[in-house]
Order: sequence, then structure tokens, then C-alpha cells
Amino acid sequence: MFPKGLIVSSQALEGNPMLDTEKLVSMAEAAAIGGASALRVNGAEVVSELAKRVTVPIIGINKVKDETGRTVITPNFELAKEVTDAGASIVALDATFYPSSLREDLKTLIDKIHNILGAKVMADISTPDEAEAAAHAGADAVSTTLAGYIPGALHSDEELYTPNFDIIKEISSRKLPVTLVAEGRFWRPEDVAKAYSLGADAVVIGKAITNPMATTRYFINRINEAKQTVV
Repeated sequence: MFPKGLIVSSQALEGNPMLDTEKLVSMAEAAAIGGASALRVNGAEVVSELAKRVTVPIIGINKVKDETGRTVITPNFELAKEVTDAGASIVALDATFYPSSLREDLKTLIDKIHNILGAKVMADISTPDEAEAAAHAGADAVSTTLAGYIPGALHSDEELYTPNFDIIKEISSRKLPVTLVAEGRFWRPEDVAKAYSLGADAVVIGKAITNPMATTRYFINRINEAKQTVV
């Protein structure tokens, strides 16, 4: 079965001091000890090192940039094979309708990951229609990872710390035969609980747990807001 409960993502972008294999693996390992049901990490090197240290499922991704400069998540079979060969039992991939020259046909790619690699597929989507299409293409799970992160449909600054509950509710209402994963801008336990109440089977948290830079900014913003309300 696809893992449910709290999934922790341990990743870092350029300019973040945590962008180091050992640091990312150590944070992911600590999250597993803390009770994470699965771990989401980027790149074969991180997957390989993490697989030596944890027993929970590893969701592997391979982020690459296409010719437009947009980051695309595991767009083809070779990139999927890299992370499964390294030890991932689940591959997450971009299942949005947004075009990219790097992406293989979704159903073909999912079938190959299932039949050749023997791994499950987590489809990262940004709309309910994309979730439905991914389910029909054979994905094991759909995740709201990319809601608010697709060109032309970006979240606002005011939504930086607010999950997209509407998409969770809408996907849940469609009763798709997949695990529903809520991901994106989760910072508070009560927001996780709300996602479960709306029909999510699992919730992915990344920055709030494994990105000290972003977590510190969150607290500073909240502290400053609280100061302004003090009489």
C-alpha cells in the first residue's frame, strides 16, 4: 500500500547551506526516527545514502530544468530508473498539463515504472483535473505538490503559509481510486488535521521541518505580526 500519515521531504535549493548530501540524509533519517511514514528526497545520490539508513519507504524524485528554465520533476524513464536503482520504492513525477519537451507520455511512463522498475508512482499535480487524469493513467497516488507553483497560476504572497484546501476537498469529492496526498505550504498541525478531515490520506511537509532558513523566516514573520497586535 502507498504510505499514509506524515511524509517528510528533505530537500534544498541553490543558496541554501543545507544543500549537501549528508545534511539532507541526516535530516531525513531524523524525521524517520521521529515517526515519518515515508521520506521524499531529490537525486540518486541522496536516495542511495538514505536507503542505507532507513527502512521507511523512500519517494525519489529527479529535478531537472527544461529549455525554458522551468524545473520539471522526474519527466522521463531514465531519471525514474536512477532513483529506483538507488533504492527508492516510489517515484514522484510531474503530472501537470503544463508542457515540457522533457516529459514522456504520462501513461507510458507510469506503465514503465510499474512494469519495468517495480515501483509505485506518485503524481504531482496542480489541479483536480490533472489528478483525475493521473489516476486514469494508473498513478498509485496524486499529490497537490504543484498547486500554486505552475507558471500563470502561482500562489500569492499572502498564501505563502496557507495550504490549498480547496483542491484537496475537490479531489476528495471525485472519489478517485488513488491515495490522496496533500502537499504544499503546510506549517501548522491544525492545517494537517484539516487536510485529513477534507479527505487527504497523507500530508507531506518539507520546509517547516527540514529547511531551517524557511522555518526561521516563518517564525520571524509570525513574531513581527504578533508584535503589531500587542497593545
